[in-house]
Amino acid sequence: MTLRFTVNGVAHQVDPARGDERLIDFLHDDLDLTGTKFCCGIGVCRACTVSTLRPPNDAAVPVVSCSTPLAMVDGLQITTIEGVAPPGDLLPIQQAFLRTFSFQCGYCTPGFVMAAQIFLDSLARARALPADLDKAIEAAIGPHICRCSGYARYYAALRDTAEALFAKKG
Repeated sequence: MTLRFTVNGVAHQVDPARGDERLIDFLHDDLDLTGTKFCCGIGVCRACTVSTLRPPNDAAVPVVSCSTPLAMVDGLQITTIEGVAPPGDLLPIQQAFLRTFSFQCGYCTPGFVMAAQIFLDSLARARALPADLDKAIEAAIGPHICRCSGYARYYAALRDTAEALFAKKG
């Protein structure tokens, strides 16, 4: 049975014989989507994080593409860093990361953006900010590794963006 999934809204079909191939290799080699970064190769650093959604659910889930085989993404809608915003536009979290200069080398940034946006999307469905926003942010982006030590700035940018989201709602 053919593996079927979408990447950034475009449908793809893959022979099941390729089921063990890593998602990141398919993104890089077949689709030329190189914004998702390969780093540790075992899913620890999370630089390769993409967003996945299984219809009809409305809640995206972060997935580390370096250790996820294509067989595991059958039926999913995948969004990579290239697909989070229309060309030429930036998400509020991307703008916040730039404004606070959260990164130095930028290698980990796509993974942080994907996880932060999934977190913000979940907050957008909530009625109020979590009672302990800092713990919620830690759960969302805490496992991500930044070699340049940009953690405090990433956290501050995500906190500011989350608070601004609720200021708009209120």
